[in-house]
Amino acid sequence: MNKNYNRVTLCGTIADTPQFSHSNHGQDYYTFPLDVDRLSQQQDRLRIIAGSNLLARCDISPGETLTVSGQLRSFNNKSGHGSRLILSVFAHELTPGGIAPRNMIHLCGTICKPTVFRHTPMGREICDVILAVNRRYGRADYLPCIAWGAVAQRVGRMEVGQQLAAEGRLQSRVYRKLVNNAYQERTAYEVSIMRPCEPEEFYRSGIDFENSRDIMDTYYSKEGFYDDSV
Repeated sequence: MNKNYNRVTLCGTIADTPQFSHSNHGQDYYTFPLDVDRLSQQQDRLRIIAGSNLLARCDISPGETLTVSGQLRSFNNKSGHGSRLILSVFAHELTPGGIAPRNMIHLCGTICKPTVFRHTPMGREICDVILAVNRRYGRADYLPCIAWGAVAQRVGRMEVGQQLAAEGRLQSRVYRKLVNNAYQERTAYEVSIMRPCEPEEFYRSGIDFENSRDIMDTYYSKEGFYDDSV
């Protein structure tokens, strides 16, 4: 039986005040950026979505440290030219303070496209994989992941339909895309896999996000799908 798991824990610095995103099922949702430092001194700016009920209990002030727990969600935005896959951390809990930096994600889902194993210009082995993680009511999130070295070799041998459980971190990457003869700066988000896991590791905590009954399932009014144009 396939198991699905999706849990993110972040601790970083609030980069801006929350901005209204949308309303759904009578709830208002807001988005704000969270900066999480890497050991390499680089920084990931991650998009957080939180309901007004959470924000009412937690002061979100730029420059303050915040701990966020929730799920990584995907949405295929078709409001502009073409489609863009938008990844956000949907907050289940916001806690002021915490020990920063922290960036941890646990996923368990199904490989939904052929893996792409390749080498970087510097000769490093890397593998790209799209993981489909089911949620309730027949919906799913399609999450781009990358693996390096020996982990890339292992993931690269996996086939569509196989289940993958992994521990990693959520990272942001700025790139330039040519649109209408002009370059636009965009930000891509992906999960960097640190190690494959056994699904049972995630369930020992007693928290089963796949079957829990919470407000996360009200986020998107329509399903998002992975698109090659991203």
